[in-house]
Amino acid sequence: MSQHGLIDGFFTFWAMLALWSLWENLRSPRDWRWLALYVFALCACVITKENAFFVWIAFIGVIVANRWLAFGVVTREMIIATVLGSLLGVVILLILAGGVGSLIETYTLSVSKNYTLDYAIQTGDGPWYRYLVDLLLVSPVVLLLAIGAVFTIRREQKVEWFFALFIAISYLIMCNIKYGMNLRYANMWDLPLRVLAFSQVLSLSRLFPRAQNWLIIGATSVLCLIEFHQYIVLAVNFPLYELATQYLMYALKILKFSPHLHP
Repeated sequence: MSQHGLIDGFFTFWAMLALWSLWENLRSPRDWRWLALYVFALCACVITKENAFFVWIAFIGVIVANRWLAFGVVTREMIIATVLGSLLGVVILLILAGGVGSLIETYTLSVSKNYTLDYAIQTGDGPWYRYLVDLLLVSPVVLLLAIGAVFTIRREQKVEWFFALFIAISYLIMCNIKYGMNLRYANMWDLPLRVLAFSQVLSLSRLFPRAQNWLIIGATSVLCLIEFHQYIVLAVNFPLYELATQYLMYALKILKFSPHLHP
């Protein structure tokens, strides 16, 4: 993403900052420093990209789920910060756009283009598991380990539940956007997926207690090498501009013909 100056990597930074500050607010209630960071990160998400809506809904889901999973303490201040950060971002957008009418018109134009641009129609749709297919092409081992972790999470593993819920709730929304599906939008799942994958590595290593440390080091090293190899294939040997499924399959030599699609 960064090598082409696309905004999705920048948005991911703000989304992860907001996610981190949400966790810290749950664990350290009423700490004004974490509350301020949370408001700032949410505001930055909103003014950076419209995908902030997916993040915000996922946060609401995590806060609601806290009642049963007990990540921490949900305070009135945190609820206010969740709303305030988003509203502040919207107000800034209204000022920059020149008013409510201009902002709505701009957003409507952006959304409507998904239904008229040939490129969006050809590459931006698919079944609900489209993102799973794309992630499997880009980071196969990480995805498989993360899925394995989801089925073995224990109730006391709060961090894993926190990240798994964030992915699941945002995925549920994002996989239903017609002509608006692209792996670029899933950049914000990279860190949570890798946390889940590492958790599964730890879980599997406990089966061999005498060699546990060496297994963790070895498995992590192999994962890093696989991910680096995927980067070389997708971003160096075949420098992808877009992460459409057709391009990924061509770069990985699953398809032998070049897709004639242009963003």
